[in-house]
Amino acid sequence: MSSPTSMPEEPNILDVLPKRLHQRAKSAIHEIYRAETRAGAEAEIDDFVKVYSDKYPKAVSKLTKDREVLLTFYDYPTAHWVHLRTTNPIESTSATVRARIKVTKGAGRRGRGLVMVFKLLDTAEERWRKVNSPEFVALVRAGIEFKDGIQTERRSEDSRDAA
Repeated sequence: MSSPTSMPEEPNILDVLPKRLHQRAKSAIHEIYRAETRAGAEAEIDDFVKVYSDKYPKAVSKLTKDREVLLTFYDYPTAHWVHLRTTNPIESTSATVRARIKVTKGAGRRGRGLVMVFKLLDTAEERWRKVNSPEFVALVRAGIEFKDGIQTERRSEDSRDAA
C-alpha cells in the first residue's frame, strides 16, 4: 500500500494495459511526477488521459481518481519531494525486520520479538537516507505554505485588516 502523498504504483496501472504499451505508459507516468510544477503535472495527466482514455478507461481511472492526493507533494518544499514521491517507506523499513524473522523462523516470545525488532530498526536506521533540508520540516510543521515547492509569502495580520 502506498502513502497518501506518493505517486501511483505503475504496476497497478500497467496491469490493465497490454504489455506492448507498458514502457510507453510507464514513461508517461514518470513524466507526471517529474514535472517541475503542479500545472505541468496536471498537463501530463491530461495528456495521459487523451492517449489512453478511449481504449483503456480503467488505466485512466486508476490514475485520475486520486488526482489531488497524487499531486499533494507540490505543497511541500522541493527538497522534500524525493522523500514524498517514494512509493512505500514503511515497506522498505519492514524489509529488514521481515528478513531476520524469516531466518530465525519467528521472533519467539513477544518480549524478545520486540527487543529484536527494536535492535534491527535501530541498526538499520544508520543506513536510511536522511531528510534533505531538515530546516524546512519546522516550516512545514508551523503551517508555512508552499506552492510548487517554493515558500509562499504569508500575509501579516496587519495587512489583512487593512485590505
